Amino acid sequence: MLGRLNHVAIAVPDLQAAIKKYKLVLGAKVSAPQALPEHGVTVVFVEVENTKTELLEPLGDKSPIAAFLENNPSGGMHHMCYEVDDIIAARDRLKEDGVRVLGDGDPKIGAHGKPVLFLHPKDFDGALIELEQV
Repeated sequence: MLGRLNHVAIAVPDLQAAIKKYKLVLGAKVSAPQALPEHGVTVVFVEVENTKTELLEPLGDKSPIAAFLENNPSGGMHHMCYEVDDIIAARDRLKEDGVRVLGDGDPKIGAHGKPVLFLHPKDFDGALIELEQV
């Protein structure tokens, strides 16, 4: 079911400061910031040869990232995103196996303009998993 690792997401308290570190200290290519109101975040992608790192900053007080940063004020790893060929088939199979899909269970459009779903971290050893259709 799973394809390649698309990205690892890191929640950050200050997106501009994080961008500077990745660009200036690590010499990485970083995308332009993109606000995703439906997800309550502003994101950038640090692009490397074999995958990406997504840096997330809260967009508003009700952002799930704001809640994450309350517990982790310095930031930290938020989720891993894996690619799937058919997100609806993947969702249905996972639900049959008792996996909890967050939200209403319907895919939303993610930062890459593709459908995404999140799986409950309690079903994956404490790791929040995002699936993205490719």
